Amino acid sequence: MLWSLIRIFLFIGVITAAAFGVSFLIENGGQVRLSFAGTEYTFEPLIGLIVIALFLFAIWVAFKLLGLLLAVFRFFNGDETAISRYFVKNRQKRGYEALADGMMALAAGEAHTAVAKAHKAEKLLDKSPLTQLVNAQAAEMNGEKTRALQYYKDLLQNDKTRFVGIQGILKQKLADGDTDTALKLAEKAFALRPQHKGTIETLFKLQTDKEQWEGAGKTITAQVRTNILTKDVGKRREAVLALANARLLLDKGEVLKGKAVALEANRLSPDLIPAAVLAAEMQVLDGNKRAATKIIKKAWSATPHPDLAAAFAEIEPDETAAARLKRFTALTKLHPEHSETKMLLAELMLAAEDFPGARRAIGDLAEKQPTTRSLAIMAAIARGEGAEEKVVRGWLAKALSASRGPQWVCSSCHKTHAAWAPKCDSCGGFDSMDWTTPPEGEGAASGVAMLPLMGGLLEADEPETEDTPEEDVPQET
Repeated sequence: MLWSLIRIFLFIGVITAAAFGVSFLIENGGQVRLSFAGTEYTFEPLIGLIVIALFLFAIWVAFKLLGLLLAVFRFFNGDETAISRYFVKNRQKRGYEALADGMMALAAGEAHTAVAKAHKAEKLLDKSPLTQLVNAQAAEMNGEKTRALQYYKDLLQNDKTRFVGIQGILKQKLADGDTDTALKLAEKAFALRPQHKGTIETLFKLQTDKEQWEGAGKTITAQVRTNILTKDVGKRREAVLALANARLLLDKGEVLKGKAVALEANRLSPDLIPAAVLAAEMQVLDGNKRAATKIIKKAWSATPHPDLAAAFAEIEPDETAAARLKRFTALTKLHPEHSETKMLLAELMLAAEDFPGARRAIGDLAEKQPTTRSLAIMAAIARGEGAEEKVVRGWLAKALSASRGPQWVCSSCHKTHAAWAPKCDSCGGFDSMDWTTPPEGEGAASGVAMLPLMGGLLEADEPETEDTPEEDVPQET
């Protein structure tokens, strides 16, 4: 846009200067004398300028005729394409000038100029691939989607430009929301150029959107091979895809295949909590409780998590509270100072009706890191110790408005999810779930829902916050 304005101002400046010069000559009179072959010619100033212009034009024509005569000479000397090359050369020169102007207009965002220059280049250059591409882009910029689509289809006919044509059509289909066609196009583009970063990323997103987990796994392999992803990240993502595929297979009733894929997911990433839980469940179904225990212990050593504790409990679902407390030592000794370990041990003590032990286990966690779960545990301890109902209700009232503690939160958009998923349902981020405390203001879950190991210690209805007198809420334990 700026260059166009500069050219307009230069043109106006030249015309103004020429007009001023002619006016100056006319007003000041004088004559122009031209001597040629011993004869002197005298002209008025204006006529003299015209004669000079005609003389320069005649020189230009003479050079053109000379070039044509040379082409004719070469033709009669056996060069059969000399004359055609002479005219084609001039045509190509004007075509490439128009093409360059069109590309500059595209870069400057001048849609109408780009379209006009692209049309001119197309006529002069006989639909060369470059003119087709510029025409397609200019048509897109000008909102002519159908015309742009036709140009991209024309590019498909040439092996050298087929990839560019597919990319152009793919872009249009994505903009139109036609993801089915876009996926097929992305697969074709990937087959043509398996190392193209943009194509690989687009294909992976479409595959995961369509829950084509196996195909997405192959795409991850390509991303690692082309150094788009590091080996560690690629391995982690392969585990996530395997876990998602295992769930899909199990939902379809393909238990044997689903189990194999679930175990592979756990092998690829032992610290991926949902994969460890599912792998342990598969081992328990086969009666291999020792293998299930090993899986849960390894995942817990990386990150203590309530889902791991629940899965560990399911290994021996019918054991007594005392036996469970003893068996869970394999977990609770790994990270004794971790808040999850403290709450787990307190829950186990509550299930065994060891209320003083539960109070010792949780310590001052409810005061230093108050969450729905830790406060609900304190309410259960108070009830088990025979405290007054208003004390229990006070703890529950605080639990209702407390933070839920760590949850599955998307690291990209920070949305909180009730359960882990391979993709965020808000921003579409893949493998973006982190077990962390969400921003303030998230709703809290009930205390009973957060205490899967305690049984029915809090079966009484939780009170409404406004029914609990402020003086009933304990300040210290």
